[in-house]
Amino acid sequence: MTARPISETVSSLMPRAKTELAELVAFRSVADPAQFPRSECEAAAGWVADALRAEDFQDVALLDTPDGTQSVYGRLPGPAGAPTVLLYAHYDVQPPLDESAWISPPFELTERAGRWFGRGAADCKGGFIMHLLALRALKANGGVPVSVKVIVEGSEEQGTGGLEQYAEAHPELLAADTIVIGDTGNFRVGLPTVTATLRGMTMLRVKLDTLEGNLHSGQFGGAAPDALAAMIQLLASLRAEDGSTTVDGLTTGAEWDGLQYPEDEFRKDAKVLDGVELIGAGTVADRIWARPAVTVIGIDCPPVVGATPSLQASARAQISLRVPPGQDAAEATELLTAHLESHAPWGARVSVEQVGQGQPFRADVTSPAYTSMAEAMRLAYPGEEMQSSGMGGSIPLCNTLAALYPQAEILLIGLSEPEAQIHAVNESVSPEELERLSVAEALFLRNYAESRKG
Repeated sequence: MTARPISETVSSLMPRAKTELAELVAFRSVADPAQFPRSECEAAAGWVADALRAEDFQDVALLDTPDGTQSVYGRLPGPAGAPTVLLYAHYDVQPPLDESAWISPPFELTERAGRWFGRGAADCKGGFIMHLLALRALKANGGVPVSVKVIVEGSEEQGTGGLEQYAEAHPELLAADTIVIGDTGNFRVGLPTVTATLRGMTMLRVKLDTLEGNLHSGQFGGAAPDALAAMIQLLASLRAEDGSTTVDGLTTGAEWDGLQYPEDEFRKDAKVLDGVELIGAGTVADRIWARPAVTVIGIDCPPVVGATPSLQASARAQISLRVPPGQDAAEATELLTAHLESHAPWGARVSVEQVGQGQPFRADVTSPAYTSMAEAMRLAYPGEEMQSSGMGGSIPLCNTLAALYPQAEILLIGLSEPEAQIHAVNESVSPEELERLSVAEALFLRNYAESRKG
């Protein structure tokens, strides 16, 4: 097989892909109405639905999911007897954080230094464009050889589980022989990679109350319990001196057996400042793919500007715990909750609220679909062999799909390589990776259809 006709077609489609990605990035589709209007997500969903209709998809629908968001569904029938492949992406994005820290506006796709910058460019609006490119290339070169279903989620970043709940209530909707999740990434630019494991996640909000109201720190400080100080002490209990996660009862010593992540490369990818140590123990791969990791992602407290010399009566924090394969996210939630309740100092009153949860996932990289993908990636990335790695992030839907369709093979690919800086300021996508992965996906669909004929 040659990749030339497919690759040439994808290359010719890249200007259109850039225009479409710019249109999609322009939607401020953060699935949190407290930060951005719900209408932004609804507009993004409508754009995705229109794109599917333009590609002759049938049964295109905006699915109202139980968490109040919308997922977009469409079906493209293939030849009689052809297998069905489900393609997944999500249109919701992380908040832009400090917009003033972006070199270019976060919701305006901007080309710079050979990359396209914008929130969601890689994670995961670019993933949807990747699917479109692959399908268009096949249409231009003999047709799409499989039946295709597309599902584009509207709340993946929030972890509120809307699509998972919808799929469980409508199990026939997403049934497929193979599922391609377009929401991970290569180990680095130019190295074709499938993701073998995903860490799960639990998200908690903890609130501490110590006083009926704020007090003057000069009059009462030194004896009155300060809720913010109590929160600082409580959060510190979640880490050992070397930065390792320490949640009572949680296993933290697993090791990663596979592709390793050299420490110098990790420091460069993570942009760790000179002289600052990495945290945790074991190899980098152990720490980010095989072990739990706690992160304090937000604290409600007075800002420095405008602060008064007061003791705080209440404090609140949001905590994310990444849960590796082999551990149960629900059990991890219980352990983290118990830890927070038992480690609050000075008898501070503790309340814990669960915000989101998703189970870890492990793929079977020995399955026939992975063989088809390896062949496709070899052609799309000449001179490179497909690698498999872990990913520290979470895609809760994977476990739902695995449970609903136990015979389906699930592959994870995508555009979120280290330089993409997803979830951070100045997120970007490599157009070369978008092009090559679109070629790989198109060739995979062709390979997979051929393999099923036997």
